[in-house]
Amino acid sequence: MEQFQTIAGLFVYSLQYWWVMIPAVILGNVVGAIPGFSAANTIIILLPLTLSVDVEVALIFMMALYSASQLGNGIPAILVNIPGTGGAAATTLDGYPMAQKGQAQRALVYCFVASIFGGLIGTMFVLALLPILSQVGYYLHSVEMVVIILFGLTLIAVIAAKDLVKGLLAGLLGLLIGAIGTDFIYSEPRATFGLLELYDGVPLVPALIGLFAVSEIFTLIERGRVVKDEFLEVAVSSKFSDVWAMVKESMSHWFLMTWTAIIGVVIGIIPGAGASIASFVAYQQARTFSKTPELFGTGIPEGVAAPESANNGVTSGTLVPLMAIGVPGGSTAAIMMVVLQYHGVTLGPRLFIDQPELAYGIFTASLITYLMMIPLMFPMAMYMSRVTTVPAFLLVPMILAFTMLGAFVPRGYMFDMGLAVGFGLLGYLARKTGYHVTAILIGVILGPLMEQYLMRALRISRGDVGILFSSNIGNALWIFLIITLLIPFLRERLTKSKMEAG
Repeated sequence: MEQFQTIAGLFVYSLQYWWVMIPAVILGNVVGAIPGFSAANTIIILLPLTLSVDVEVALIFMMALYSASQLGNGIPAILVNIPGTGGAAATTLDGYPMAQKGQAQRALVYCFVASIFGGLIGTMFVLALLPILSQVGYYLHSVEMVVIILFGLTLIAVIAAKDLVKGLLAGLLGLLIGAIGTDFIYSEPRATFGLLELYDGVPLVPALIGLFAVSEIFTLIERGRVVKDEFLEVAVSSKFSDVWAMVKESMSHWFLMTWTAIIGVVIGIIPGAGASIASFVAYQQARTFSKTPELFGTGIPEGVAAPESANNGVTSGTLVPLMAIGVPGGSTAAIMMVVLQYHGVTLGPRLFIDQPELAYGIFTASLITYLMMIPLMFPMAMYMSRVTTVPAFLLVPMILAFTMLGAFVPRGYMFDMGLAVGFGLLGYLARKTGYHVTAILIGVILGPLMEQYLMRALRISRGDVGILFSSNIGNALWIFLIITLLIPFLRERLTKSKMEAG
C-alpha cells in the first residue's frame, strides 16, 4: 500500500515537468516517423543538452522522447510501407494493406490506440510488479531466448503457408543474409567479400529501408499512389468525426492489447531482445489465437494492434534491468545509463530507497507521456491519412530523400546508402516474382539473434544439444511453441469435420 501511495505522489510530482514532456513527445513522433532515425541516435545528438540540465529533467525528457518515438515508428509503416525500425516491421503486414484499401485513418487510429494503451498497461504492469519483474532477467537465459526467438521465426512458416516453396526460400535467403559478418565465437568473417563495412553483419536499417522503402518506391511509381484507385473516394471522404467512432471500435480489442503489451514488457526486460522480437512474437501469437487467422496479412486491425501494443510495452520493460540492477535492456537504455552515471546516480536496488523519485519517477513520467499523446495524436490521424492519396511523382522524391538519409545516419557510411539500394532491387524483384519481403526481413532480423543465443548455449554445454531441454522454463516454452504450431492444424481439422457433419 505504501508503494502505491509513493507512486501516486510521484505521478502528481511528475506533472510539473509537462513543459519538458510536450516538446519531447512532438520531437519523438517526428523522429519515429522518419525511417532510419531512432530515439537512441536522437538522444546521442542531444547528449550535451541532457548532461547540462538537472538529472530529473534529463530523465523525463529521454523517457518521453523514447515512448513517443515508438508510437511514431508505426506511422510510415502504415502510410507508405516503410517501418522506421525493426519493431514496426510487423505493423506493415496489415497496416499497409489497410492503407491501400482506403483505411489509412482507421489503421492509424488503431496504431495510436494500441501504442498508447499498450504503453499505459505496460508501465502500470511494471510499477505494480517491479520487484518481481526485476528478477526475470535472472531466469531467462540463452536456452529460453532460443525458444522465444523461434516464436518469431515461425512467422516465416505462416507466410510460407500461402506458397510453401517461395515462402521458405524467402525466409532461408533472409537467414543467409543475416549470417553475413563475423561469427559470434571465433570472429571469423563469413561472406563479407573483404568489405570491412560488413564485418559487424548486415546493418539492419539499410536492409529494412531497402527491402521495404526502396522496393515500395518502384511499385509506387508503377501504381501512381499508395491507395488503390477503387478505394480513392473512401480515403478522401474520411472525416474528423469518424476518429472517435474508430477509437471506441479499437477499444473493443482491449484484451488483445493487454496481453500483447505484457509480452512486450517481459521481452523488453531481457537485455538485447528488444521491440523487433516482441512485435513479431506478439503478431504470431495474435494470429494463432485469432478466430480468423486466415485474414491476417490481408489488412485487419488486429494485425496492427498486436505488434504496436507489444513494442510500446517494451519501452517500460527495457528500463527495468537498468533501474533495478544497472544493466541496460537496449541501446536507448544504455544511453540513459550514461546520462545517469554522469549525474552521479548509482543504479541498483538502493536507488529505490535512496532516490525513489528517479527510480519510480521515470515510469510515472512514462504514464503521463502516454496520456499526453491522446490529445496530441488523434486529431492528426485524419490529416496523416491523406498522404496515401498523394500522387507518386510528389511522394517518391520525398520518401527517397528521407530513406537515403535514414540509411546513412546510424553508422555514417556512404556504403550503407548503396546497400539500401541493393536491398531495394532485391525487394522489388521479390515482389514481382511472388516472394514475400517480410519473410526475408524476419530472417535478417531474427537469424543473427537466434545464432547468437544458440551458439552461446552450445558453448556452455560444450556442444551438447540436450541443454536446449535442460531448463524447466525452457521446456514450458517448448510445449507452448508446439501447441501454437498445432492450433492452426487442429482448427482446420475441426472446421472440416463440422462441414462434413453438416
